[in-house]
Amino acid sequence: MRLRLLACENVAVTLAADPVATHAPVLRIGPYVVTPPVVLAPMAGITNSPFRRLCREYGGGLYVSEMITTRALVERGPETMRLIEFAPDETPRSLQLYGVDPSVVREAVTMLVAEDRADHIDLNFGCPVPKVTRRGGGAALPWKRDLLRAVLRSAVRAAGRVPVTMKMRIGIDDERSTYLEAGRIAADEGVAAVALHGRTAAQAYSGGADWSAIARLKEHVTTVPVLGNGDVWEATDALRMMRQTGCDGVVVGRGCLGRPWLFRSLDRAFSGLPDLPHPTLGEVAGVMLRHAGLMAEWAGEDKGCREFRKHVSWYLKGFAVGGDTRQALALVSTLPELDDLLGLLDPAQPFPEGSLGVPRGRLGSPRRVLLPEGWLDDRSWGLVDATAELAVSGG
Repeated sequence: MRLRLLACENVAVTLAADPVATHAPVLRIGPYVVTPPVVLAPMAGITNSPFRRLCREYGGGLYVSEMITTRALVERGPETMRLIEFAPDETPRSLQLYGVDPSVVREAVTMLVAEDRADHIDLNFGCPVPKVTRRGGGAALPWKRDLLRAVLRSAVRAAGRVPVTMKMRIGIDDERSTYLEAGRIAADEGVAAVALHGRTAAQAYSGGADWSAIARLKEHVTTVPVLGNGDVWEATDALRMMRQTGCDGVVVGRGCLGRPWLFRSLDRAFSGLPDLPHPTLGEVAGVMLRHAGLMAEWAGEDKGCREFRKHVSWYLKGFAVGGDTRQALALVSTLPELDDLLGLLDPAQPFPEGSLGVPRGRLGSPRRVLLPEGWLDDRSWGLVDATAELAVSGG
């Protein structure tokens, strides 16, 4: 089999072309109706414009950008300005911000609204990465309830009619839960929705997500939608999460890595329709070429292909593909090279059922959360570290 460079576009259309009914549950984020009630989770280095566009081709939902640092945005770093660009057909334009300084957050949101760069702003209070938490950001920040309130208030007031949401974790660790109080503070400050990843920062991505925490948050926060996140590997998991927790929508992260057609499955599941057959290896190869082509359009062929490499193992998870071919695909530098290598695969090989319903992406193990010195001594406020907002985005 050899794939022509345009063949992938036809495959993507074929996989996504079956329309579904429109009576799925409805999620409202400010003035926007999100149906099905599904949100693509911001993932650093993943949910860029090409990946969001690819996922949109399969189903409805809200597709959020990768994390953007507020200081880098205010300083208009060239890479940050590129990351906040949306394709003409992306609507609503959802952008996630990370910040710890209320004044900088206010300035960043003011800029986005004044320049009409976003229709929805999500605030990150869930990142467990050490370089973020050790400066008091991400999942560490809700421990400081007054600082959390100040950041939320600054963003909501600066946003005006643009809805602001927040994404958080259960807390720092099992002994330091923050999500119930943080959810109430967010609702009081006027956010349009709150999303909870059912893990602590100490868990990172290990172990299982605690969906019972999502249910408790839904019981405590009743004035705005509550979204659940964690261990949604298949469309059936999304339905089960909503039944068990009563949440208003689901946030899908690692489950769609190497499987943008998961959003088609979600569309159909929420509409009460059976899923379509999983793609063969030939069809997956077509989607890979489509994805790489979009990356090349967005970042140039060399950089686009290099950034696409991380997706190869996710797309091929469970398929019988030799190690040499996998390694060559993971080092691809041009679209013709990718086309040639994909042409070596068996197009008729069926989708590996064993790869369904299992974790994808990073797992890791529980760890001690790195925090600023004395961070846990007082919950009322936190000194804003001038270096907390690194002048970089997407991580």
